[in-house]
Amino acid sequence: MSNYIHEKENWPNFTWKSDEFIGLLSEARNLQGRLIGKMESLGFDLRDEALLETLTLDVLKSAEIEGELLNPEQVRSSIARILGLEFAGSIASDRNVEGMVQMMIDATQNCFKPLTAERLFDWHAALFPMGRSGIFKISVADWRKDTAGTMQVVSGATGREKVHFQAPDANLIEKEMIRFLEWFNGEEKLDLVIKAAVAHLWFVTIHPFQDGNGRITRALTDMLLARSDKSTQRFYSMSAQIRIERKQYYEKLESTQKGDLDITEWIEWFLGCLINALKSTNGILNRVLYKADFWSKHSKTIMNERQKKVLNKLLDGFEGKLTSMKWAKIAKCSKDTAIRDINDLIHKKVLQKENAGGRSTNYELVH
Repeated sequence: MSNYIHEKENWPNFTWKSDEFIGLLSEARNLQGRLIGKMESLGFDLRDEALLETLTLDVLKSAEIEGELLNPEQVRSSIARILGLEFAGSIASDRNVEGMVQMMIDATQNCFKPLTAERLFDWHAALFPMGRSGIFKISVADWRKDTAGTMQVVSGATGREKVHFQAPDANLIEKEMIRFLEWFNGEEKLDLVIKAAVAHLWFVTIHPFQDGNGRITRALTDMLLARSDKSTQRFYSMSAQIRIERKQYYEKLESTQKGDLDITEWIEWFLGCLINALKSTNGILNRVLYKADFWSKHSKTIMNERQKKVLNKLLDGFEGKLTSMKWAKIAKCSKDTAIRDINDLIHKKVLQKENAGGRSTNYELVH
């Protein structure tokens, strides 16, 4: 008896009942159109800022789904540098950050180019520049070999493991990937949003690499969604929404891979997640517009470079409370200089002390 969809006789001939999700598809397509229209009405600078915000979020959350926490400043700086966007305070990035960014940018900025095994190998090599996943040496830029046994997704303590999924045998991968790539590059009748849902499930089921399959799957999803938008500019993050819905995501993947080849429920879940991603992008847009409005309002306020640097950090979504100690660390100055900078901005009505008490004084932007 076959336990997984890839073991079914008709694999990978997926089927679905379009009438069960036509309403969701229409809603997703409507939201995509409205969002692209809204973004095109913005000036180039605001559009670039929204693009930078979205791609940064996408990279951070795609890595976070796998339990990897990347440095937000490094990610943002790396994206800005590769895309040639102006970004004050650029910093050097770790090689794993640079690789993740390069993959996501290639997937979206070059979304209309064909997908090949060589391109996937380049992405994989970028994700693992040292040829290691953590402390373990892995096979890079090549299909997995299963030298340590069958590829399984497992949870639970030793002796009480639960197998959530078992991937196809390594000796089948080359044939599976030839078939997948022919479909990916050749299928033109299918709505591109539905194609993204199918590609996501199909690729992650093949699990062709020893590690990094989830991140590459989400890059492929972004690639097809960019095609569906007819735009290389990304203004919403599917990865950020999957991170929020991670529990349901893994549950739906597992039940689908243990089901039959009718993937209607998977496509319904995917469309619901996409709709939530499109709706949540208003937060990014509002932050970008607020930042633009802030600098327009203070265009004649005299500030030094340290003050501009820290204020931009606040406007980009600073985590936690701003204190004079944190100011000194961000601006790379003494605490006395930080206090002078802060008091100057309070006098100019740019910053104010927070009302909340505490052991240290916190500062916030004047709204």
